[in-house]
Amino acid sequence: MSRIGDALRRARGPVVQAAPACGHLDQARDVEPRTDGCEECLAGGTAWVHLRLCLACGHVGCCNDSQERHAYRHFEETGHAIIRSHEPGEAWAWCWVDEIVV
Repeated sequence: MSRIGDALRRARGPVVQAAPACGHLDQARDVEPRTDGCEECLAGGTAWVHLRLCLACGHVGCCNDSQERHAYRHFEETGHAIIRSHEPGEAWAWCWVDEIVV
């Protein structure tokens, strides 16, 4: 490393890289949940662990910790990439394609 590069680094501090950007936020809409629980689990009589809301269409599916993983299956079938938690007190969203919190 050069002395100039070392001096610049000391003067400016560490280089911080920007977080990757999600290219799918245009899919997110202000949607209403279509059901109170996982649509497929309710229809099939199976249980879920946590719920996820598709921000493209309002589909409610179960998380990847659930046996059936209906939220991810919905993404695979539709290409709807952006979900958010549908659990009380949680306020995060996720992009399946970019695998990042949005």
